[in-house]
Amino acid sequence: MDNFGKSQKIVIVEDNVSLADIYKTRLELLGYSCFVAYDGVAALNIIEHELPNLVLLDLMVPKIAGDQILETMRKSVWGRDIPVFIISNLNEADAPTGLREMGIEGYAVKANLSNNQLDELVDNILKPADQQEDVLLETNENDQTTIA
Repeated sequence: MDNFGKSQKIVIVEDNVSLADIYKTRLELLGYSCFVAYDGVAALNIIEHELPNLVLLDLMVPKIAGDQILETMRKSVWGRDIPVFIISNLNEADAPTGLREMGIEGYAVKANLSNNQLDELVDNILKPADQQEDVLLETNENDQTTIA
């Protein structure tokens, strides 16, 4: 499961079906196995069952909000070490507090994230450490997306 490529699993937590399909299609073309959850209950079930290499997490999803999904993961044996990258319509300043303290790989605003940037950030999180590059995704002068 640690090898770069097809054996790596990504869970996409996104209630916008069209956007989830775009993410899934693009990432599967890069060789990842993707699972989509359209609400928080489904997300926790899929994450616990699949134990993915990465979770792309929207904060505003039905049933259980994204920050509560992250908190549940971090309190569990199965989810405490799974990398999570937040992709939300909320600016990070408006997001629930404590997300970084719960351990996230980074944060991006959907409107500022191009498809190519999505591909890059996933590759940079999941590539072996000796193949990683530092990525700074510049979106505009006041809002930058960084991968920690």
